[in-house]
Amino acid sequence: MEAPQQKVAQLLLRFGSPFSALRRVPLVGPWMKWVAAKLVPRDSLTWVQVQSGAAKGLWLRLNPRTGKTYFEGAGEEAVQQVLQKHLKPGMTFYDVGANIGLFSLIAARLVGENGRVMAFEADPEIAGRLREHLARNEFGWATVEEKAVWNEAKPLYFARTDPQTSPDRGLGHVASAAGVETIEVPGVTLDKFVETDRSPDLIKCDVEGAEVEVFRGAQKLLKEKRPIIVCEMHSEENHRVLAGMFQELGYACSDYGTNHVLALPR
Repeated sequence: MEAPQQKVAQLLLRFGSPFSALRRVPLVGPWMKWVAAKLVPRDSLTWVQVQSGAAKGLWLRLNPRTGKTYFEGAGEEAVQQVLQKHLKPGMTFYDVGANIGLFSLIAARLVGENGRVMAFEADPEIAGRLREHLARNEFGWATVEEKAVWNEAKPLYFARTDPQTSPDRGLGHVASAAGVETIEVPGVTLDKFVETDRSPDLIKCDVEGAEVEVFRGAQKLLKEKRPIIVCEMHSEENHRVLAGMFQELGYACSDYGTNHVLALPR
């Protein structure tokens, strides 16, 4: 993106909300949309520093139309609070379904250079942006695993989100069969992964409905290493199954924030 476009994109992130209502005004609205599209194409990305919250001061490359929540530091504040409360220097954090890496970046700052961050992201385009974020913020102790976490290690079909719907492709998910928008990605289990890497002290999981499969592939890890878990639930059934699974494994579960469960080892 050229320098003038960068400036306009950053202004959209900072001040776009007050003008959004004008887009619904006859005559004015279509003109504003046309000007915005010409100045900043829909697929534009611009580097900015997060303004507040646990990620304050960190660099992210955001879409100016959809990145305002990240820019303001307000993304899933309940999860940010869990990380701030429980992650200490030298700990290891697994970010399962990392997307562009807001929580990986926060965790990398909290655990420090003697800690470890493993960010699992199956979408190759988003994994590339995540690597850019880690590099820009100089978090060399954080690594991206371009894989889908599942209940067994095997190739999986991964449905990518239409970027017109979600520019950060945040709704990508494992699919049962190949389709127009699917790609094949490697699948990995957490039980297998920890055989050759540091075990996590805390796991954050947001995998668009596959959360039960993630933890079915982590039974040994949960029994032996007892990490703290904060997991977004994408259905009532998943909530019921996973809360029961965690309790059977000796965890105390509580609903936390919007659609999350916090599981603490007893």
